[in-house]
Formats: sequence, C-alpha cells, structure tokens
Amino acid sequence: MSNVHEDQLLQAYIQRQELAEQMLPMIGRLYRNNGILMRIYGRAINNVTTVDILKTHRFARQYTGEELSIQHSFQLVEAMEALQLAPAKLDLGRLTNQWRAEGNGVSAADFLRKELAPIVGQPETLLKEPRDIVLYGFGRIGRLLARLLIERTGKGNKMRLRAIVVRKGKGNDLEKRAALLRRDSVHGPFNGSIVVDNENCGIVANGVFIKVIYGDGPDKIDYTSMGINNAIVIDNTGSWRDEAGLSLHLQSPGVSRVLLTAPGKGSLKNIVYGINSGDVADDDKIVTAASCTTNAIVPVLKAISDKFGVEHGHVETVHSFTNDQNLIDNYHKAERRGRSAPLNMVITETGAAKAVAKALPELAGKLTGNAIRVPTPNVSMAILNLTLGAETTKEELNAYMRGCALSPEFQEQIDYSNSTEIVSSDLVGSRHAGVVDAPATIANGRNVVLYVWYDNEFGYSCQVVRLAQQMAGIQFASFPA
Repeated sequence: MSNVHEDQLLQAYIQRQELAEQMLPMIGRLYRNNGILMRIYGRAINNVTTVDILKTHRFARQYTGEELSIQHSFQLVEAMEALQLAPAKLDLGRLTNQWRAEGNGVSAADFLRKELAPIVGQPETLLKEPRDIVLYGFGRIGRLLARLLIERTGKGNKMRLRAIVVRKGKGNDLEKRAALLRRDSVHGPFNGSIVVDNENCGIVANGVFIKVIYGDGPDKIDYTSMGINNAIVIDNTGSWRDEAGLSLHLQSPGVSRVLLTAPGKGSLKNIVYGINSGDVADDDKIVTAASCTTNAIVPVLKAISDKFGVEHGHVETVHSFTNDQNLIDNYHKAERRGRSAPLNMVITETGAAKAVAKALPELAGKLTGNAIRVPTPNVSMAILNLTLGAETTKEELNAYMRGCALSPEFQEQIDYSNSTEIVSSDLVGSRHAGVVDAPATIANGRNVVLYVWYDNEFGYSCQVVRLAQQMAGIQFASFPA
C-alpha cells in the first residue's frame, strides 16, 4: 500500500470524525430542546461519543450493505434544528437512505418538512409536567434504572426520578449507595458526576437530586411529605409479586401506580413492552414487566408465529449467574443453586416458557423450557427450538428477522446481528430486548433453531423504562413510519 493511499484513508477518517464531532452537540440540543430520540437503524445515538457515532454509521452495513454516509446524515441533523420539531423517535439511518434514494435534488430541509410533517412546527404533545418516579430497591436492576432515568434529561424527559427506597445499611450508607451507582463492574462507570448530599439525605447525579428514603415496608412511607405526588413506584426488590403484596405500595400517600420488575403472580398483567403493552389500561394500578428472558423471547416468538405459525417448541436459556446464587458452595433452599456460581454450570428451572402465554395466548401449552446458569456475570442466550406451521429456509428466516428488526413494530425489541465473531461480552449494554444471531440460525423444513442473545440486566431495564413511560402517559411518534 502506497503512502499516498494511506494518507487518503487517514484524511477520510479525520473528515468523518470532524462531522461526528459537530453532530454531537446538535443531537444533544435536539434532545434537550425538542425531545428528539435519535437512532441509526435501531442504535441509539443520544448521550454517546464521537466514536459511537462513527461505529453506528458503519453498523448500517448489516441492513443496507454499505456504510451510512455521515456527510448526508449530517445535513439532515443540521436541517432538523431549524424545524421546531415536536418530541419523537427518529431513525436517522433510515431517513438518510430514504432521502438519498428519492433523489431529485430535494434539499434536506424540504425532505424533512414532508417526511416529518406531523411534528414540524407542532406544539409539545407529551406531559406538561414530569411524572414522579420512585425506585423501591436499589440492586442490580434498580441502579441501571436510575442510570437510564438520569440520562433522560431535557424536554423529552417527562419522568423524574425523585427517590429510592432502601433499608439502611451499617456505616456510611449514602456513600456506599453512591459508590455502587458511580462504578459498575459490568456496565462501567456512570456517565457523569455523582455527589452525596448528607444534609438532605440524598444523591445528586448530573444535577438530579434523588432522595434516599430508609423504609421498613411499602405501606409505611408518606411520599407527599417529601413533595412526591402521583408517583409510579418501580419495585425491583422481588419481595412482593402478587396483588396483595404490591397493593401495599398504594397505601403510601403519593403513590398512584406500581410497576414490578419481575413476573407477577395470579391475575396480574405480565407485560412485554411492544408486544402486549396495549393491554395496559389507564385504571390498572399494578403492572408487571415479566422477566428478562420472557422479554427477550416473546418478540421473536410473536414475529415467527405471525408469519410461519408455531406448533410447538422448547426454550433453553443459557443464563448468566445471578445474585441469588452462592459464590462458594453453601446452603440454598433451591435445588443445585447452592453450588458455587462462578465455578459451575447449574441446571435450574425457568418460568419463561409458560409466561409466554400471558403475552401470546396463541402459544399457550405449546412451549417447554429449562435453564442453565453459567459462570458469566451478564448477557444470556435463549435457544428457541421450534416446529413451525410452514416450511422455511435459513436465508428466508434470517431475511424476515432482519426486516422485523427494522420495522416500527419490533425495532426496540428485536436486534439483528450478522457477525460470525460476536460473543456474549459484545452485547453488554444492548438496549434491545433480544438480539437474533443470524449465522447461528438452523432451518430444516418446519424445524428451526434460533439463537437470541440478551443483556439480562441492561436490555431488560430498557424495557422496564419503556413500560414506565407508557404508564406515565408518554407516547412518542416514530419516523419514518
């Protein structure tokens, strides 16, 4: 390779890098001032780095066969700032390629005025005042929910994290809570600054004051005394999973609704956001977000069922170990879970297969399931071994799942990877409910096997936040349709 060619490659990268650097503050202003959530083929580009912008443009190859032109996407973002847009979800990748395909010399501004007509120059359509959110519990899911809620600052932020409720620990409890929020062994450092406010018993994260409440029970807190009203309590303790237990939250002044981050028992609605979230009624006081595995597999199963039909199947979950297992061999009331989690693969039960029927009644009684806990701290895989109602091929099935990942119906729930080199750690931080591993797909007539990765912590937390937004009355329009 000649020095001239090397110089050209470097110069081209520097030019793209400069455009990405200029895009970042514009994307930030569009979010803070207009409530615009930006994506590139399903990949969020709010609160990211310059390198992330370039990587998402490169990622577009999986869908279009070529890298997204940052020269063209830059022009669209630049034009958006002048259009006084209402809050919405925009896929910059799809909009850019649609603009390029239409051609005819249409300017970026004219294209956007036509394509985004329903939100151009329109008044804000979201809530006038932010909805108060309380996190009951501050473990793995609670802290990730806090990160997600804190990062949503701006005009589109209509959920405001007001408080966390915990049992007081020994020693410097506030400092310990803040330290766990500040640093995470799996998900890395918190993106911003965290300060402990001892005088007011709270944590200040990126300017957001979060009251730390030491509570002895869900029905023993007067939230109104702390200025918290009409709050949605997100219970991530898992201590109460039936209506009787979760209803205790509603006895505390200031609470209006409850969202459980676990499968609910009895007649409680188990909701997989984007699939059966239409079942949530305005008068539902208690809703559950099902499990991480259920959220990962239900969107894929619905997509498959809609096109091919599912006669029966088996779901095998290869799941990272969790906090309820032991670090070293010790007593545990459950079978096998007493054995050391970092040293063993542990066969255990999963209710995810049965839980599917609550979100997809047409699959009731058609699925079995089991789980294997493995010595990894995060990111799991569901293996769907299905007998379909119609024959298909690997190529057809993968093409269909790729299309689903781009569709408005599934774009937040289903992601798609065509990489033959991807491993579990590459999926840490995925915001999708599940990621279809296309090269691993097996199809033989009506018998198919799909491999679905999922970040059982972060991806699930994103689903919980989406469901909380719906419960708060927040609905974003999506473009392009």
